[in-house]
Amino acid sequence: QVALVESGGGLVQAGGSLRLSCAASGIDFSTTGMGWYRQAPGKQREMVATVAARGSLNYLDPVKGRFSISRDNAKSTTYLQMNSLKPEDTAIYYCNARRGGIDSWGQGTQVTVSS
Repeated sequence: QVALVESGGGLVQAGGSLRLSCAASGIDFSTTGMGWYRQAPGKQREMVATVAARGSLNYLDPVKGRFSISRDNAKSTTYLQMNSLKPEDTAIYYCNARRGGIDSWGQGTQVTVSS
């Protein structure tokens, strides 16, 4: 059974930083694409950043240069380093695992950026 457990969310002032972590279990982590998505109130869930099993990266345009996704296969953990946070980054952030066209999701962690 796949389990994705996020941590690291919280309240931060604009311009600050947070680091999200996603610990995975029940999957072959090294062969699984990982990603972070977010959903703000009244909006659809959107992809923030992804890292493929082979390491290729993809980012949502508004977070390029501010956010950085990484993975540690030895720890089965994915990270999202978020710098220069803006109020518009406020959302619930979800960890995603994708393998063979099948998605698994974490429970989400709240990120709130105050102005």
